[in-house]
Amino acid sequence: MKDSIIDYCLRLGDTSLILSQRIAEYCSKAPHLEEDLAITNVGLDLLGNAENLLNYAADLIGNTTSDELAFKRKEKDFRSIHLVETPNTDFAFILVRQFFIDVYNNLLFEKLCESKDETIAGISKKSIKEVKYHLIRSKDWMLRLGKGTTESNNRLQNAVDELWMYTEELFFDNETDLLMAKENIGPLNKDLKEIWMDTTIKTLEESNIIIPENIHYTLQYGKNGYHTEYLGYLLAEMQHLPLLYPEAKW
Repeated sequence: MKDSIIDYCLRLGDTSLILSQRIAEYCSKAPHLEEDLAITNVGLDLLGNAENLLNYAADLIGNTTSDELAFKRKEKDFRSIHLVETPNTDFAFILVRQFFIDVYNNLLFEKLCESKDETIAGISKKSIKEVKYHLIRSKDWMLRLGKGTTESNNRLQNAVDELWMYTEELFFDNETDLLMAKENIGPLNKDLKEIWMDTTIKTLEESNIIIPENIHYTLQYGKNGYHTEYLGYLLAEMQHLPLLYPEAKW
């Protein structure tokens, strides 16, 4: 059981960590100053959530820390989902990626607040207000861009078309998910899909965006340690200093 909880925490923590790193790459590039500060704060929220989950995983593993889990694991040891690994292109792309994750996280963390694991429940209760704010913010931007100019609508449509196939992974349940659900520690992801689809499609329609046809995703999933080619480049940058100076202290 302990190994499964470790794997579950790594999955949640890694997904938040990698997405926060992607957001950090976009710092100073947002359309205007207010949004640059807002999206950076979203990244900081995700980083804090990642640290809490990785700290718990480190405590269960023993003789390690959240920093070592973040900066000293190899690519195959990460459990992040593919959606958050996708590289930044334009603001619409970053926004759509964030919106898809925000809708999912809102559903997931509401369930995790009721987890039988007291630590996971406590972390989730601490994060839920941030998660709900993230969704309000990203949904608002979806509507603004979708109903804005022809250019903004086209960019939003292109981003949705490109990222839609990655969303299927959100609802994939492996052995760890099944065990967490059996022990009332976490929900089955498949049970979140219907509400996620309803919320997402409603927002896309309100944003004048055409819903992409279902695209079969053929890659094996990140929670099993299989990743896109993008993750290796991201980790090379993120882990550079800790690996170069492994004993360095702030």
